[in-house]
Amino acid sequence: MAEPTPAPTAPATAHSRQGKSGPSLRERFKAMRNLPPFLKQIWQTSPWLTISSLGLRLIRAVLPIITLYIGKLIIDEAVRLVALGLPFESLGEAWRGGQLDHLLWLLVLEFALAILSDLLGRMVSYADSLLSELFTNATSIRLMEHAATLDLEDFEDPDLQDKLDRARRQTMGRMNLMSTLFGQVQDSITVISFAAGLLVYAPWLIALLAVALIPAFVGEAHFNAMGYSLNFAWTPERRQLEYVKQTGASVESAKEVKIFNLHHFLIARYRTLADKFFKANRSLAKRRAVWGALFAALGTLGYYIAYAYIAWRTVRGDFTIGDLTFLAGSFRRLRQLLEGLLVGFSQVASQALYLDDLFSFFEIQPEITSPENPVAVPKPIVRGFVFEDVGFRYPDAERWAVRHLSFELRAGEVLALVGENGAGKTTLVKLLARLYDPDEGRILLDGVDLREYDIEDLRANIGVIFQDFVRYNLTAGENIGVGQIDAMADDARIRDAARRAMADEVIATLPNGYDQLVGRRFKTGVDLSGGQWQKIAIARAYMRDAQVMILDEPTAALDARSEFEVFQRFKELSDDRTAVLISHRFSSVRMADRILVLEQGQLEASGTHEELLAQGGRYAELFELQASGYR
Repeated sequence: MAEPTPAPTAPATAHSRQGKSGPSLRERFKAMRNLPPFLKQIWQTSPWLTISSLGLRLIRAVLPIITLYIGKLIIDEAVRLVALGLPFESLGEAWRGGQLDHLLWLLVLEFALAILSDLLGRMVSYADSLLSELFTNATSIRLMEHAATLDLEDFEDPDLQDKLDRARRQTMGRMNLMSTLFGQVQDSITVISFAAGLLVYAPWLIALLAVALIPAFVGEAHFNAMGYSLNFAWTPERRQLEYVKQTGASVESAKEVKIFNLHHFLIARYRTLADKFFKANRSLAKRRAVWGALFAALGTLGYYIAYAYIAWRTVRGDFTIGDLTFLAGSFRRLRQLLEGLLVGFSQVASQALYLDDLFSFFEIQPEITSPENPVAVPKPIVRGFVFEDVGFRYPDAERWAVRHLSFELRAGEVLALVGENGAGKTTLVKLLARLYDPDEGRILLDGVDLREYDIEDLRANIGVIFQDFVRYNLTAGENIGVGQIDAMADDARIRDAARRAMADEVIATLPNGYDQLVGRRFKTGVDLSGGQWQKIAIARAYMRDAQVMILDEPTAALDARSEFEVFQRFKELSDDRTAVLISHRFSSVRMADRILVLEQGQLEASGTHEELLAQGGRYAELFELQASGYR
C-alpha cells in the first residue's frame, strides 16, 4: 500500500478570513506589473490578430464623435429649412427642387457611419474570440508544460494545489482582461475626441465631470479588491466544493454512495460550504450595490448640472439647437466613457491581481533537477543501487517515512519488499525513481549519486507501475502505449507488451480489440474489471524497455493464483534486469532472489524466503498468519 502524505480531510472554515481586508492600494498598483508580460503573451499568441483587434478599435474609436457631430449638422440643417418657410407641397417636389440635398447627404453619411460602426464591432468581436481561444489554448499548454517540470512534492502540497487550482481558472478567465485593456485604449481615444469638442464650448464642464466620477472610481476599486480577497481566501473551500460535488455524482463513487447512503452526508456537507460562500458573497454584493448606487447618483447629478447649463446657454442664444444636441450628447457620452474608463481601470487593477495567481505558479521552480553536466546512465547497469543511511520525511510530517536505510539492490536481482502499511515501501520506490530526494544519506547507482544523472535519462531506464495507477480513458492500445510514449504507434511492441502481461487475453474480449475505448467517461467506452485494468497497467510497464522494473503492488485486485502467475511471468521476463516487487502475498514474493522486511521506515531483516523463515522474526510471523488463512 502506498503511504500517502498527510493532508487535511475535514472541511476548513473560512469565517476567520471573511473579515480580512482586501489588498492595499500599493499592492493593487504593484499588481499592474503583470500587464506587460500578459500583453506579451497575447502578442506571441497571434501578432496578426492582436494588430487587427487594436486597429479596428482605433478606427471605431473616432466614429462616435463624428456621428454625433453629423447629428448636430442634421438638426441645424432641419432648423434652417424650417426657418426659411419653403412651401414643400410633397416630398417629390422637394427632392426635385434640390432644397433637401444637403440634409439627405448628411442622413446618408450618418447611416453609413452606423453601418460601419456595427461592422467594425462585429469584426472586433470575431478577432477577440479567435485571439481568446488561441490564448486560452496556449496558456493551458504552458500550464501543463510547467506542471510537468514540478516535483511530486509540489503536487502533494495543499497550498500548491490551491495555487494550481487558481492558475488553472485564470487560463480560462483572463481574456476578459484583454478585451478590457483593448477597450480602454479605444475609449481613451473617444474620450479625447469628445473632450476636445467640450473644451471649445465649456472647459469647466470636464472638471465638473471628473469630480463627480472620482467617488465611483474609488468605490469600484475598493470592492474589486475585496472581491479578489474573497475568492483568494476561499480557494480551499472551492476545491472542497468541487470534490464533494464530484464524489456525490461520479461513476467511481456511485456504488459506495448508494450502499452507505452517503448522498445525505455529501449534500449536507456541500450545502454547508456553499451557504457560507454564498453569505460571504451576498454581504459583499450588498455593500457594493448600496455604495455603487450612491456614487452613481453623484455622477448623474454632475451630468444634469452640466445639462442645465448647456440648456440655459442655448436659450440665451449662445448655442444653436444643434449645438445643444451635440454638447448634451457629448457630455452624456463623455460621462459614460469616463465612468467606464475609471471602472475599467479599477477592473484592470483587480484582474491584474488575479494574474498574480497565474504568473506566481509559473515562477515555482522544481528542486529536483538535472545537473548542468549530467553523468550518462550506465548501459547496462553493472553493480546496481546502494542506499547509504537514507532518510526521508514528507513535507510538514513529524514522522520519518524512512530513516537509516542502508541496503543494496544488485544488478540483475529480483528484490521483494514486504511490510505492513506505512512501513515505507512505496516511499523507497519513489526515492529510487528520484520522485523525491533523500533528506539524509544518498542513493548510488553504479557508485554515482542519483543526483548526478539526468532525470529524464534515469527515469527512462526505470519502469514503475504503482498500485494507484492511472486508468486512462483512451483505447486499450493507447493505455499500454503511454508506457513508452515515443513508441505509441508501434503496434508490434504494444501487442508484445500485452502478451507479456497476459493483457492480450483481456483485449481479445473487447469488441474493437486494441482500438476499443476503455473506461466509463465516454459513451463508446467499455469498462474493465479491477483485475483487467491491472493487467493493462502491467503491460504498460513492459512497454518500456527499462533496465529496472518496479511493480508496487499493482496486482492487488487479482486473486492469489492470478497474481502468482503474473509475478512468475514477471520473474521469467526479468532475466538480466533489476526488478523490485511489492506485495502483501508472501506466496508471490517468495520467488524473489532476496526479500527486505521494512518496519516503520527501517530495514528489519533481509534474506531469502527460507532464510527469513528460519530467523523466526516478523516475516515468519506474518507469513504464518497469512498461511493460516488458507488452511
